Amino acid sequence: MKFENSLHENTKFLNFKSKIWENITNESEAKIKSEPLLKNFLSSYILNINDFQSALIHYLTSLLKDNSTSELELTKIIAECYEKNPYISDLAISDLQAIKSRDSACKDWISPFLYYKGFHALQFYRVANWLWEKGRSEYAFFIQSQVSRIFGIDIHPAAKISHGIMLDHGTGIVIGETSVVEENVSIMQSVTLGGTGKDTEDRHPKIGSGVLIGPGSKILGNIKIGKGSKIVAGSVVLSDIPPHSLVAGVPAKVIGKPNEEMPSLIMNQKPN
Repeated sequence: MKFENSLHENTKFLNFKSKIWENITNESEAKIKSEPLLKNFLSSYILNINDFQSALIHYLTSLLKDNSTSELELTKIIAECYEKNPYISDLAISDLQAIKSRDSACKDWISPFLYYKGFHALQFYRVANWLWEKGRSEYAFFIQSQVSRIFGIDIHPAAKISHGIMLDHGTGIVIGETSVVEENVSIMQSVTLGGTGKDTEDRHPKIGSGVLIGPGSKILGNIKIGKGSKIVAGSVVLSDIPPHSLVAGVPAKVIGKPNEEMPSLIMNQKPN
């Protein structure tokens, strides 16, 4: 993605990235004062660590480790991914910003970093995708399987997902192998980007930028959802959707246009 290098070389963004980490550490200190029982937890995963990327590596490792793989092995894999591709932590910042700006329940920066499984699953996908691109499909599948088991979110490591993505709640989201999700997309719980049968080639949806996909929606087949569209909750979409369309029904039909240029940013899930 062009985004990857351009963002990492953007001085303004790098300063913003530093500010986010400062916010997270300040919020940690404030939470310890209000809830002292969290002192060891917040110290271990935030206050005793120097920067956002190191903290993210450390915390992701803690979420996935179990008897089937050692903490050392996981740390080595995740750290190698981030060290060789520093833009990946920029993608994480962009995803974090998406949650903070779009989720009305999110009041700070530390909560999605520590508690939002949609954010965590997306960052694990980025590691698995890097492994997939390096030809290490078995370990990529291992991460996918573990994430699906722990978080209830299933993202194929070969899918192509851009930045500024919000997986709200996350539970039940499935994103298939040949899916493409462009930047600034919001996906609600129980959404499927799936195939329609036993096709073996390019068989999954392509989601344009700024799209909002409502809870329980199913988008099936190698179809295109035009940028700036809104898919109403519970819709089943089986054919291409033009840009800036309001879509609803089973099977889904275009019923108008959203009031917003980028529905994903506004998060108004009601039909217009």
